[in-house]
Amino acid sequence: MPIAREHRWLYPIDWRELSAFIRFGRAKGRCEHCRRPHGRDVLHLGDGVWWDEDAACWRDGRGRGVRHLSSPDDLARAQPGLAGIAPPASMRVTRVVLASAHLNHDPGDNRPRNLAALCQRCHMRHDAGEHRRRRWLNAFRLRAIGDLFA
Repeated sequence: MPIAREHRWLYPIDWRELSAFIRFGRAKGRCEHCRRPHGRDVLHLGDGVWWDEDAACWRDGRGRGVRHLSSPDDLARAQPGLAGIAPPASMRVTRVVLASAHLNHDPGDNRPRNLAALCQRCHMRHDAGEHRRRRWLNAFRLRAIGDLFA
């Protein structure tokens, strides 16, 4: 996730190296919340359940195994006309990209225990409250400016 221009000064000069250490040194190239691997195309059901090729099992949004689902091939065969051509409509493929996230939403707090390697799904879920707050502030600010100059 790119750094906003107004927040760049909050990040240290060695942010790229620190981020790489968190994502690939500490987390070993996997999301620290759901365990999705960086740089791979992952088959998922859209509700957080995804197929882990390395372990050959479905995992939930927290990286725990899900037992009640068949393999993707069995699911594809269950839907006629789609086997071998493309994943069924209920299954999607997403390329996983890890980013370093600030757990307390403070970009100036770059302690390793405040940083986590998160995939885009986990990062958006983690930041959802902060995004809502910023959207409200931006809308409030625009209304206030409109009131001043109307």
